[in-house]
Amino acid sequence: MNYPSIILKPKRSESIRRKHPWVFSGAISKVILSEEDTITEGDLVQVCNYEEKCIGIGHFGEGSIAVRILSFKEELIDVNFWVKKIKTAYKLRESLGFVSNEPTSTFRLVHAEGDGLPGLIIDIYNKVAVVQAHSLGMAKALDDIANALKQVFGNKLEAVYSKSAQTLHRQGNKEYTDSFLLGNVDCPQVVLENSLKFEIDWITGQKTGFFIDQRENRKLLQRYVKGKKVLNTFCYSGGFSIYALAAEAKLVHSVDTSEKAIELTDRNIHLNFDKAVNHKSFTQDTFSFLSETEETYDVIILDPPAYAKSKSAKHKAVQGYKFLNEKAMRIINAGGFLMTFSCSQVIDRKLFEDTITAAAISAKRNIKILHHLSQPADHPVNIFHPEGEYLKGLVLYIES
Repeated sequence: MNYPSIILKPKRSESIRRKHPWVFSGAISKVILSEEDTITEGDLVQVCNYEEKCIGIGHFGEGSIAVRILSFKEELIDVNFWVKKIKTAYKLRESLGFVSNEPTSTFRLVHAEGDGLPGLIIDIYNKVAVVQAHSLGMAKALDDIANALKQVFGNKLEAVYSKSAQTLHRQGNKEYTDSFLLGNVDCPQVVLENSLKFEIDWITGQKTGFFIDQRENRKLLQRYVKGKKVLNTFCYSGGFSIYALAAEAKLVHSVDTSEKAIELTDRNIHLNFDKAVNHKSFTQDTFSFLSETEETYDVIILDPPAYAKSKSAKHKAVQGYKFLNEKAMRIINAGGFLMTFSCSQVIDRKLFEDTITAAAISAKRNIKILHHLSQPADHPVNIFHPEGEYLKGLVLYIES
């Protein structure tokens, strides 16, 4: 093993000792290279303390996060390493009941830092693994990762698809394309989630094809919708709408600004129900819909895309969340329920809840919190990396 060495400044190795997986550029004292070595974005490096003792191995980056740690010890990062890490993630999902689960054939196998693999997402759809590299280091390792997946899953896996181009292109790495790394299967496919059917298109769909992280929250919604009028905003593939219809909601309206999303919602509803006369889709901006609708609802779901992807956008995002929730609170019936979310990582749970409180004050509604929501167990948060808790949600009771 002969990786270039990143030497940290005095007293800057403490976070690595506490197993936080990021090394920031400001913590670096110097870089040691052999005569024939160079160091570029995505290369493997060893991170050393000020005494030049190795304390970790990771991927080098040219941004503010200079190294993403893969291992907190000196070891070779080869296909055996990837097999070991993926097998560990697999065993956790097996213990959670996701492997060979007939009612639910989709789950997250690797959740980046939550599984000790910063920059890597792997979602399972039936017998297909969809891999998303969020760093150039992970992109360079995709072939080894695909081979490791095949070793761990065996005949439970038919194909591995890389859905990494969009995330890598945003970082300036234009040479990557989406493609099958192993095997080749038809797409889209229909998967099951809690025995409900969803069409998954990992090639053209958002993220890896589906928002798996809302599975438990979609199930929770069913407690509150029987006989109720339900509004599902930012509906994408109609997940909350389908769960509501399955739980005998009186009426369900689905809203999304994307015509493609509405078409997907309608296809998923037809997959699950012979007739869904109590459902209607609207291709419309959610803010406009909330302002213009003459309907009132008993249950509203607000699951917008991330309003803030950087700290500089935090203030504007807070105002957006407040305005959105206030709008919904004004059209929800007394005795109704509001399920509201933020997936913006830079908006922490306390700030999100304070923002919803401000919306309640402006809307002049009396509200109780029934549930604090988060991401499910197959999206684990590394206790040493609390930044991994990105999904925040509340179920609110609109008393009056």
